[in-house]
Amino acid sequence: MKNIKFNKYIYILVSFFFFLISCNNKKTEESGHEEEKSETEVALTQVQFKTVGIETGSVENRNLNLIIKANGYTTVPPQNMANISTLIGGTVKDILVLEGTFVNKGKVLATIQNLEVVEMQEDYHSATANIEYLQLEYNRQKTLSDEDVNPRKVLQEVKAKLAVERAKAKAAKNKLQALNMNTNGSNLVPIVSPISGYVGKISIAKGAFAETGTILFEVVDNSQMHLDLNVYEKDLGSIAVGQTIDFILTNQGNKSIKGKIFGINKSFSNESKTVAVHAKINPDDSKDLISGMYVSANISIANATVPALPKDAIVRNGDKYFVYIEEVEKQEVHEHKEGEKHSEEVAGKEKGHDEIYFKAIEVVPGTTDLGYTEVKFVSPIPKDAKIVTKGAFYLLSAMKGGGEHEH
Repeated sequence: MKNIKFNKYIYILVSFFFFLISCNNKKTEESGHEEEKSETEVALTQVQFKTVGIETGSVENRNLNLIIKANGYTTVPPQNMANISTLIGGTVKDILVLEGTFVNKGKVLATIQNLEVVEMQEDYHSATANIEYLQLEYNRQKTLSDEDVNPRKVLQEVKAKLAVERAKAKAAKNKLQALNMNTNGSNLVPIVSPISGYVGKISIAKGAFAETGTILFEVVDNSQMHLDLNVYEKDLGSIAVGQTIDFILTNQGNKSIKGKIFGINKSFSNESKTVAVHAKINPDDSKDLISGMYVSANISIANATVPALPKDAIVRNGDKYFVYIEEVEKQEVHEHKEGEKHSEEVAGKEKGHDEIYFKAIEVVPGTTDLGYTEVKFVSPIPKDAKIVTKGAFYLLSAMKGGGEHEH
């Protein structure tokens, strides 16, 4: 009899122990569920909802301009950029321009002093004087030769000397012209701009020695500015000559600048494994551009009707993108014993009936055009889902803890 009572007592203790464990597990599961739920859900009171100005809408089918994004730089053709050096070394006498100023073709940028040009001028004048004398002697010997007074050999010798002096004079003149100098003038060699454009970097100083082959000035003509864009292999099949591009620069007041593709390279860059795509820019829009500016451009490849939302409806959290949908409260119906409080009634009193719940739904954004962005949902959503189109950023902040409220 005692054993029966003892066994019954043990059974009651074991049953109570397992009941406690199950209750703890249930609380842990509920706590974990609530924590997981809080990571994707956020609640606003009616006051917050109106204050923030939350607006909802639905996915629309929009005719968007499909684009490929490409990065690159502004540049000018080689014939529109000049790196100016000198053909003869010398001491810099004067610098006549400043960086950033516009110069016309033929403008003297600086002068270099070199005594060798004096010798070139002397050679030219000496050869010219000899030519004048030998020309008279040649005429005289020709007359004598025609009258058989002098042998023809003398005439040929004078003719050869005349040819040599003419060659010397021409060589000296060509050297002076290559240095942009006259046969009569000073020993100052002018450094002349070969194109019209803006003076870039000036790499000399007054009194310094300018060596041959060293770049002294840079002059750039921006009238033929274009873009060199880097396009990856996966996008190359969609790129074609004639497609339009657009990009925005802050120094243009966020004005959209248009261009058109005119050339595609036929080889890959070894470093980036991209292909260079060249696009012309409207000359009226390129006036204030500088060669070498970094740009992020959109290449228009086609128009297509795709599901889209206003771009403000999409928010970024980490490396993922989300939209928010308004949740419809559904009360669970279940049987309970008499005297047991309905869990939903308690929850309703704790939550408050004036709260509106929103859930974050992951999406993959596509192209953006005319204020709308193409969206692809990672998981299906109800057809009649109310998607937040205004105020999504506030919901993201509230979900992270920036918009917590008491209730």
